[in-house]
Amino acid sequence: MTGGQVRGTVDELLTESFKELAKSQPIEKITIREITEKAGVIRPTFYNHFQDKYELLERIIYTELIGPIRPLVENGLVHEGLVLLFTNMEKDREFYIRASRLEGQNSFESIAQECVERLLLTEINSRAQGKPLKYAWLTPEWIARYYAHTMCFVAVSWLRMGMTVSAREMAEIYRYIIERSLDEVLSEL
Repeated sequence: MTGGQVRGTVDELLTESFKELAKSQPIEKITIREITEKAGVIRPTFYNHFQDKYELLERIIYTELIGPIRPLVENGLVHEGLVLLFTNMEKDREFYIRASRLEGQNSFESIAQECVERLLLTEINSRAQGKPLKYAWLTPEWIARYYAHTMCFVAVSWLRMGMTVSAREMAEIYRYIIERSLDEVLSEL
């Protein structure tokens, strides 16, 4: 096995261990020792791969949610990307519902928002290269932050409400709200 294969395998073992533990206890209470014992690796191995459990959570968000939607977003298929994102959350429903309860400095929402923001900023920068800004304050960073915030707000709200509507319907709800002005939404009530 090459170094990359070993790293990938260990990352996967730690990921599965963490996700399994998160299904039975709050993430903030999970220890590195519990993660490594369940994964069958020694504690220093964890620190060779991740700084802490929040970096591991970021990896999960990035590899399971953000990575798969990247090609769709890059090709202008944002709605389809959101359907896939919500569908992937549905596949591991119990883990993501529990993860959404993580609050504070390293909350699920803030980690997810940073991941989405990086994806969007890369795409916005690639499309805006050399174009002047319409408004000086409307920077690619601001746009990425705004849309990452709204997407994560919708996703986390859906998780916290128990995912009571389908992934496809949730993507439609997001599209409905984001494509209309507040005046339009109010007039349609």
